[in-house]
Amino acid sequence: MSQVSPVPAVPTAPEAEQAPLGPSTSDIETPSKVGLAHPLGAGVVTALVGFTSSFAVVLSGLTAVGATSAQAASGLLALCVIPAVGMMLLSYRYRMPITLAWSTPGAALLASTGAVAGGWAAAVGAFAITGVLIVITGLWQRLGGLVAAIPVEIAQAMLAGVLLPLCLAPVKAVQTSPAVVVPVIVVWLVLQRVAKRWAVIAAFATAAIGAGISIAVQHKHLDLAAMTPSLELTLPHWNWQAIIGVAIPLYVVTMASQNIPGTAVMSSFGYRVPWRASMTVTGIGTMLSAPAGGHAINLAAISAALSAAPAAHPDPKRRWIATFTAGATYLIVALGSAAVVTLIATAPSGTLETVAGLALLATLAAALTGAMKSEQHREAAAVTFLIAASGVGFVGIGAAFWALLAGLVVRQVLAYRKD
Repeated sequence: MSQVSPVPAVPTAPEAEQAPLGPSTSDIETPSKVGLAHPLGAGVVTALVGFTSSFAVVLSGLTAVGATSAQAASGLLALCVIPAVGMMLLSYRYRMPITLAWSTPGAALLASTGAVAGGWAAAVGAFAITGVLIVITGLWQRLGGLVAAIPVEIAQAMLAGVLLPLCLAPVKAVQTSPAVVVPVIVVWLVLQRVAKRWAVIAAFATAAIGAGISIAVQHKHLDLAAMTPSLELTLPHWNWQAIIGVAIPLYVVTMASQNIPGTAVMSSFGYRVPWRASMTVTGIGTMLSAPAGGHAINLAAISAALSAAPAAHPDPKRRWIATFTAGATYLIVALGSAAVVTLIATAPSGTLETVAGLALLATLAAALTGAMKSEQHREAAAVTFLIAASGVGFVGIGAAFWALLAGLVVRQVLAYRKD
């Protein structure tokens, strides 16, 4: 899960590697009375919410840049297994709830980018380059500083533009598959009112039931062999269009909308994330997952709070158990990833897009708010948003890159004029 937050400064290496700072012992409410049930339950919820709330976005993104159903299923499998192992290692090593996730904004970016020059192999190459950039960010503070220096309103306007077409999908799907899509939207809306955390999960469950009924009524064939999880490895191919049009925007949106806000979320609960170690693990994880179809792995932002909050355990030194449990749960969920992809592929048109669009509405709202917050730079944000939303690229480079570039140029020109 992801939601855009104001971008804080990148931690300095010495500060980032310090031990966790949690609430003092005097703030802990009777930790001796709390057993393992709290952190274990919080970990399971973290994994289930993280997976069901945004897996549809991942599948949409991978498919848009050229993945077949088998390759998309492979990518989803890798994006479950590798972050799971990473968060288990980090949480155990540092004894803090360092939760990892796939890049939901990055997947949305891929969905808006569409076909990549060089095909799926070039997209895989761009994923690997993204991982390299993340590792370098952990080792070279200046690169992280450059990303953090991108104006918040421009980064959020780019993300909002990327998300807009995806969030319009449920509206369009009502026309093509109303019998399945309308109940999904109704359930999502009701849960938004009474139990917001479970709204997307309930929408997915409703979509699965509707898809199952549709498949049974229309006697569609389900490929049972395809439900077995497997990896489809692709040899990466590198070309400049994919690097500029996919790797760089994917890196920027992953850093600005996930990694940096993720450290801020952890800080709000009293933890100092080991920046260098986290970037190294997520960067190498991204490189390892790329041939299997994984696009980007990063620190979790909003879902991190599920394991880092006092609800997971009153003792901050024991909340790492929740993240470790989340990792173990992801490994179990990974076994069903191929079955989910197979079911979605056979479902009525618009089912996947509806779940993805509903999952991203909150992120779109937050991005639009952040983009238009500053009256001084509102025109630059608007230009960025429109170009990103257009989906129009040039010379084989997607709209997101041009939106970012145009926004920065307009912002600079208007700032110079006002001076």
